[in-house]
Amino acid sequence: MTTPTGSTPPEGTVHQIFDRPSLGERVWLLRALRGETIGGVLLLIAAVIASAWANSPWGNSYFALGEITVGPESLGLNLSLATWAADGLLAVFFFVAGLELKHELTHGTLSKPSQAAVPIAAALGGMIVPAIIFVAIVAPSGVPGGLRGWAVPMATDIAFALAVLAVVGRMLPVALRAFLLTLAVVDDLGAITIIAIFYSKGFSLGYFLLAVALLAVYWLLQKRRVRSPFIYVPLALVIWWATHESGIHATVAGVAMALLTRSSVDPGETESPVDRLQRMLLPLSAGLCVPGFAFLAAGVDLRSTGLIESLSSPVAIGIMAGLIIGKPLGVVSTAWLMARFTRARLNPAIEWRDVFAVGLLAGIGFTVALLITELAYSDDIALLDSAKVAVFSASVISALIASIMLLTRNRHYRRAAEIEEADVDGDGIPDVYQGGADGEAGASPPGTH
Repeated sequence: MTTPTGSTPPEGTVHQIFDRPSLGERVWLLRALRGETIGGVLLLIAAVIASAWANSPWGNSYFALGEITVGPESLGLNLSLATWAADGLLAVFFFVAGLELKHELTHGTLSKPSQAAVPIAAALGGMIVPAIIFVAIVAPSGVPGGLRGWAVPMATDIAFALAVLAVVGRMLPVALRAFLLTLAVVDDLGAITIIAIFYSKGFSLGYFLLAVALLAVYWLLQKRRVRSPFIYVPLALVIWWATHESGIHATVAGVAMALLTRSSVDPGETESPVDRLQRMLLPLSAGLCVPGFAFLAAGVDLRSTGLIESLSSPVAIGIMAGLIIGKPLGVVSTAWLMARFTRARLNPAIEWRDVFAVGLLAGIGFTVALLITELAYSDDIALLDSAKVAVFSASVISALIASIMLLTRNRHYRRAAEIEEADVDGDGIPDVYQGGADGEAGASPPGTH
């Protein structure tokens, strides 16, 4: 048994990274991945329609649509449709992402320190390295306000990435798909933290304390096992409003409520509130909220500037370099270091080039990257448009390169999948899970060495 560098690991317990999940976790993962994949396809369709409309002879009507204001002005909610999409629709998206994170923290990969170390480190590396690359490119250029977008290339769009996998990497081992999902939800937590700290405006202590108090009420209701949507829906709306009025970006409310949601299963329950809400709201988030935001945010007017000119700015180059180079470099290097300097070994069914392909998929940074772009450059239309084009271009390029790498390994993935999916006795449970308690992860699929 050796480490990735070929040296003998120290004496003691050696854990395997990118190992097969337990049977129960596998069921949850496949359901979540399937929902996100469908959402990714709808997201791409919405983005293409927006781009085509924005650059058509009727492009002005597209931008006029996003500027239409609706909502009660007395509550401070007379907002444009584009703002409603960013603050409202994405609050649902972040609530679902927070539920997925809570599940991972309590039942999934992040529930055990030995398993959590690699995806957390990889996610942090995949955030820090792109930001450093962006700053290194933009800072010397002296572009006024350019550095405000340092966080743009830090986020991964799981829906877009899984849509790519659905086309070219359907046989990718579940362990690697789980790694990508975990990486993305940790990314989302990091992104929402950055948004709350660096991109909030006009902080109001009174509304902030109100939001905190209402979140405490939500937590108490969860502790008391209250289940009525007639209580939770109005409460969630008021929490969202108080957060919005506090000056903190309203999407933070979604993650906060998700992390306060109960994840334990009581007697008589078939699933926890976290899993039940994630299952119920994932279709809404993936099918409506994320595509709706993409439709109102992805349109960029290239009729006067052109694609090449937009991509030639230091901000655009910094974003593209951060996503295309920084993301895979940060993800893979930190994952490798964790394997190299801890008592860990790579799953024999997986090679480091497979991890690199996942790192390239992490460079698909569409939804949250566009949100941070809107927040960073809302006062500079030229930089805003340039950054949006860079996000879209980098995501497409990352997807193409990752696709090429995945296609070269499809024969290997297919052989591994045949073993993982084999169900000779026809009981609906893959044979590799027979004989263990709930199919505890541990051994690699036989024959994949």
